[in-house]
Parts: sequence; structure tokens; C-alpha cells
Amino acid sequence: MIQEDDHPVRLPNTLDHDKLAEAALGLLALTLHDGRVWKALDWDLMNLLYRKGWICDPVSKTKSVVLTEQGEALAGEFLHKHFGRPPGEVER
Repeated sequence: MIQEDDHPVRLPNTLDHDKLAEAALGLLALTLHDGRVWKALDWDLMNLLYRKGWICDPVSKTKSVVLTEQGEALAGEFLHKHFGRPPGEVER
């Protein structure tokens, strides 16, 4: 049995957690092999974000990537566009 207290979810209540979970699982499916997935985004997806000019070159030894000015401006916008709750909607 999963103990919810052991794995708290600290996401804003203004976001639809069910939609976020489904999107995250879908993205993880890009790295699926023998029932396991990486805890990071697929390299081809990262390259796509780079080609769009939203992140700096993802090819490096660091475990993080820098958002471009455009990427930083769009990131929050896209988060709320695709996963924001309508005003007044309560969490399920």
C-alpha cells in the first residue's frame, strides 16, 4: 500500500493534478524499455525544445538545462494554458 505521507505532492492547487500526472506519464513513455523509464525527459524531446529556441544546448554533463529568455517566458504560460484549473474549481 502506498503511504501518501512518504511522498508528498507540493504542486499548486491552481493546477489540475490529474492532467499533470497523465502528461508526465505520457512523457515518461518516450523512454520506456522493459517496463522501466528514465526519471528525465527523452533526448529527442530535449533536442526539439532546443530547436525551438526554448532551452540552451542540452548536450552537456550537467543534469540541468538553462531556459532561454523566450523559453522562460513561455514555460509558465504553457503550464497554466494546459494544466491550469478554471477559477473557482476545487481539487478532486
